[in-house]
Amino acid sequence: MTDHQWLHRWSTIRRRAGTTAAATGRLYRNRWTRRVRIAAAVGLVSLGGVVIGTMLFGHTDLNVGPFRAEMSISPSIQGGTEVDIPPLGSLHLDSHDGPIHLKVNLASLDQNRTEALIDDPAAIGSAGENAVDDVRSGVIRLGLRSLGIAVLSAMILAALIFRNMRRVAGAMVTALVATLGSLGLAAGTLRPDSIAEPRYEGLLVNAPAVVGDARRIADNYGRYADQLQQIVSNVSRLYTTVSTLPVYEPAGNTTRILHVSDLHLNPASWGLIRTVVQTFDINAVIDTGDMVDWGSSAETGYVSSIPSVGVPYIYVRGNHDSPAIQAAVARQKNAIVLDDKVVEVDGLTIAGIGDPEFTPDKSETPAAKADDPGNDPLVLAGGRLATTVENYGKPVDIALVHDPAMAQPLSGVVPLVLAGHKHQREVSLLPAPTPDPSAAPFPEPSPSANTAAGTPMQTRLLVEGSTGGAGLRGLEKEKPTPLSLSVLYFDEKHQLKAYDDIRLGGTGQSNVEMQRNVVGAKEEPSATPSTPASAEPSR
Repeated sequence: MTDHQWLHRWSTIRRRAGTTAAATGRLYRNRWTRRVRIAAAVGLVSLGGVVIGTMLFGHTDLNVGPFRAEMSISPSIQGGTEVDIPPLGSLHLDSHDGPIHLKVNLASLDQNRTEALIDDPAAIGSAGENAVDDVRSGVIRLGLRSLGIAVLSAMILAALIFRNMRRVAGAMVTALVATLGSLGLAAGTLRPDSIAEPRYEGLLVNAPAVVGDARRIADNYGRYADQLQQIVSNVSRLYTTVSTLPVYEPAGNTTRILHVSDLHLNPASWGLIRTVVQTFDINAVIDTGDMVDWGSSAETGYVSSIPSVGVPYIYVRGNHDSPAIQAAVARQKNAIVLDDKVVEVDGLTIAGIGDPEFTPDKSETPAAKADDPGNDPLVLAGGRLATTVENYGKPVDIALVHDPAMAQPLSGVVPLVLAGHKHQREVSLLPAPTPDPSAAPFPEPSPSANTAAGTPMQTRLLVEGSTGGAGLRGLEKEKPTPLSLSVLYFDEKHQLKAYDDIRLGGTGQSNVEMQRNVVGAKEEPSATPSTPASAEPSR
């Protein structure tokens, strides 16, 4: 290419660039473009002022029982409410949707009211009764304060940046609309019943006293005022008792069952189990298997800690537990081994069967039946237990298996199936049994046993995480597998009313989290038994 051609091309490029720049300049100086830029700038400044003002000044003080509490709001995507009760822990409630997060800090006590409660314990009840009105008035006062502060902060920031009254007025309107919209969204999505299912974080020994009695919550979770009064009363007692912490007094007609699974030789599991048994006033412990790793005779000594639990210990064999381990468990004085059997404990009728597979010894593991699900040993074992339950002669309240793949034959036969194996918490409803007997590898339940007033029985499947943090394999990941276990609450009719999921951060960690769940409070997914959990070789 000649110099002349280069110069011609360069001239063309410069001419086109100049034309583009001129067009861009005209667009930039266009009246409507300028208005859009100004409106966007005013909006950003206004929202910035709202956020800054809310975070710095969006709080108010209120009296709740003996507490001098501080209530504040902050921007949030998820919304919700957090109640800090130092040093006992904190409660987290899914009370509303974003973009506002409400925080209540019960950090200080009013000396005069605290002394009055100590002198007159009956005053604790009246303090709880007034808690609802105190919180309601505090929320209204906080909302009005935040609205005023947000608008004022947006106006001040706009005045400092723009120095133009029209733009300051625009910032005021934008802040007013944004704040009112946020408060309106929070109010419109308010879920008072969320106080029935708090997530607790803090010291495990304080969890029952702070959260309250699940029996009362389960029956009255729609009456959020009762639960708020109970929490205020419980925490007031904790703060005002001079000598010792109060005894947690559960409702007399509640049966508490502790569900553990997959201990995998973790010695820390026994201390955690004993603490929960004592703290939550547990009536019996249910273990859904995999107590050890290899099923060897050297591991039988691990089960000798079962008597230290102090309550009946009901056990079904897991795929890592050999017959020798099952026999060692059966020798413990408070242990009850279920292997296609039914037992009655504390008024509850419980059936269980051991896992038919023993995976550590591959020579004893039945071949996979992927092409013929009807001959899957897990499904067949579940079918045998369903037949045993049907022939027992009276309703069975709980069925125990290790692998969730064993649960489907029990659908419509029992209201609740407990399992483990997967090392993670799962809660679901089992699909209804097939009406075609020829399509099922197990007998169909009789109409008398699986119906009530013509309605088929619905079966809930609760799969527990690993109470042993998956043993040594739990340390292979970047974060240790949490130690998981659950407290199940049954009423006088043997119906599951609520359950507390407890998680300890993992081996070497001490963070404790407890989530209260009320049965029927929210929709539960359906299980998909067509994917056997036992297909995972790491278990």
